[in-house]
Amino acid sequence: MKDHSKPRTASIKDVAEMAAVAVSSVSRVLGNHPDVSPEMRVRVLQAVQACGYQPNSVAQSLRRGVSMSIGFVVGDISNPLMSAIASAAESRLANNGYSVLLANSQGRPERDALNIALLRQRHVDGLLLSLTDEKEAPLLKEFAAFAKPTVLLDRDGGAPGSSRVLFDHAQGFGQATRHLADLGHRRIALIAGPKGVRHTRERTRAVRAVCSELGLPAPFVKTGPIERRHGREATITALSEQHGATALICASNQLLPGVLTAIRELDLSIPDDLSLITTDDVALAEFHSPPLSTINRDANAFGIQTADSVLRLIDGGDLDTVTLPTWFNPRQSCAPPKQERRRSQHSSKRESKGS
Repeated sequence: MKDHSKPRTASIKDVAEMAAVAVSSVSRVLGNHPDVSPEMRVRVLQAVQACGYQPNSVAQSLRRGVSMSIGFVVGDISNPLMSAIASAAESRLANNGYSVLLANSQGRPERDALNIALLRQRHVDGLLLSLTDEKEAPLLKEFAAFAKPTVLLDRDGGAPGSSRVLFDHAQGFGQATRHLADLGHRRIALIAGPKGVRHTRERTRAVRAVCSELGLPAPFVKTGPIERRHGREATITALSEQHGATALICASNQLLPGVLTAIRELDLSIPDDLSLITTDDVALAEFHSPPLSTINRDANAFGIQTADSVLRLIDGGDLDTVTLPTWFNPRQSCAPPKQERRRSQHSSKRESKGS
């Protein structure tokens, strides 16, 4: 039995009947066809308003060959930085008439390819990609099948016809490493994410390069999944007698809870026993006691730039690569290592006795 309690949705035929024109004439008016008289346009639009007709935007998009939508594949939307980037990009695209279809890969590389395939089926006009792993074979296959504008977010590789928006990780991580060296640290550890993405490679390269330039021992570097467990286990290893790090650089805000858990389990104090630097000025870094030194980047500017890059490609612009800065913000979580403080104290005592 049909439910007659709900009002029937107006169709294009209803509009045509009310305007006393053919259905094809209504289609031409709604499609902004140039071969339509002003009188016809007014009559049809009045009928559309009277009927409460809502055009099928999906069908219209397919006819025009554009969907006015952008696909956004995110490695992990729970990352506060990525949430901020996605929000800024979505606002910029919305101001230009585009909606965003967001697909979260939940940190699983195999889902990157599945999400790209899904968005391709939705006929999006372009893609923004923050991939979990740049080298996955199924991912490269999906890239080959997607022939529309693509922008990679802080990633290498991918489709040959892709623009890129990058962070200059060497800048901030280099500054942070020099700061630790200036304080007297010689054994520095880097707790980083997976090897298969650009930011891990660039951060590792920067820390190693500065240590080598300053004549310090090679840093202890531990890569792994962006998980709390990895942050904890890598920190315990870095602080073991075998490695004896006196300073840690945590290369992901999502690894930070695990790093802090390990420091608490080892009953160490920051910065008395250990200097700590983390990445991104998230609330946990700012409100930790003492506040943590951070390597920062502008997520809002990055999101806006990714949107502008894909819009430029859609408008027929050339491929490009844009690099945004990172910078180091020192706070109270860094201090000279214990042995340096002891030397300084002994030196002060000798000077006071000599005077």
